[in-house]
Amino acid sequence: MAKQKGIIPLVGTIGGINFYYLNGKPVARAAGGGFNGAVIRTKKSMERVRENANEFGSCSVVNKVFRQSLRPFYNNHGFTFFHSRLMTLFTNLKKLDADSVRGERCVYKGLQTDAGKRLLVDFTYTPDCKPQLVLPFSYDMDWPTYTLSISQFNIQHVPFISGATHIALQFGVLDFNFETLDYALHLAAPLVLAKDDTRTSLSLTPASLPTGLGVELAVIGVRYYQEVDGLMYLLNAENGVGIGVLAIKN
Repeated sequence: MAKQKGIIPLVGTIGGINFYYLNGKPVARAAGGGFNGAVIRTKKSMERVRENANEFGSCSVVNKVFRQSLRPFYNNHGFTFFHSRLMTLFTNLKKLDADSVRGERCVYKGLQTDAGKRLLVDFTYTPDCKPQLVLPFSYDMDWPTYTLSISQFNIQHVPFISGATHIALQFGVLDFNFETLDYALHLAAPLVLAKDDTRTSLSLTPASLPTGLGVELAVIGVRYYQEVDGLMYLLNAENGVGIGVLAIKN
């Protein structure tokens, strides 16, 4: 693979070379190679390829809907490699499905295991801005009331990125059915905190409550702002937007 140089980047196939964009940059590589579709669909030796493709496609569909469900936490911001990072998560969850034959393993069965639940909570969704590091406090998730509490909060322990004067916390409970892909996101009102905030405890409760669609996840989002002349400006730096799953309801 090579980078394209020139005033006008090309897209398409010319003279046996594929021209396309990868992560927003024009690149080129030799066309052809690999197997044709008929061989993959019918040849016995391609059975493992078909199995992998079927499972990959299933994980990809879950990935797409899951990213959509989290969109309110990162509106107007794009994460580099977010799709591929989540594919790693869902592929690993799929591997925990011990009930299905190879080629039919799925994410939702992997999540029925304790290991799958731990994986969903422990996964680093946004490595450049990990909420658990931005908010280095003990928290309590009260599932009967769906309330997230931080009883020993101190703004002095919250790292602020360059230029930021405020941080906004967005808490929500994501009710997500990993089998049917139905979901509902129940959000609390955003909590905006200045660098000199004096609160010693925080409590966040969604405005609406889940109805039992599927797996219930406590999700926290953080975003930084800069105040200029009384107006708040969102900072969209790579390390300025973060998402994390804090807990899963058993």
